[in-house]
Amino acid sequence: MTTVRREVVRRALAAGEGFRSAQDIYATLRAEGSKIGLTTVYRALQAMSESGEVDVLRTAEGEAVYRACATEDHHHHLVCRSCGRTVEVEGPAVEKWADSVGAEHGFTEMTHTVEIFGTCPDCAAKARKD
Repeated sequence: MTTVRREVVRRALAAGEGFRSAQDIYATLRAEGSKIGLTTVYRALQAMSESGEVDVLRTAEGEAVYRACATEDHHHHLVCRSCGRTVEVEGPAVEKWADSVGAEHGFTEMTHTVEIFGTCPDCAAKARKD
């Protein structure tokens, strides 16, 4: 894939807030007149995910969603079920646990992804008012 196409996807992703699906990014680009294909969007997002440029998480429905990575260091996410607000958090206890479990079973070079879903303070306050 050309760097030009990846840059187009990178700009579209950075222009939005929060996590967005590949289909959403594709629709945005097409609405702007881009001739980029959906497969190219997926490939760009996969490459950017592998390089650490984007965060990827799976929604409760199992859909992969993406956003420009705010932190280059390994991190986890708190995600609001209502509005999608996402907060990057560190999890040293999770890191130790993953390494321990892997070692216990003879695994090496473990990787993991942790997303914690809940309700953010703003959505919780709104729900209490309603």
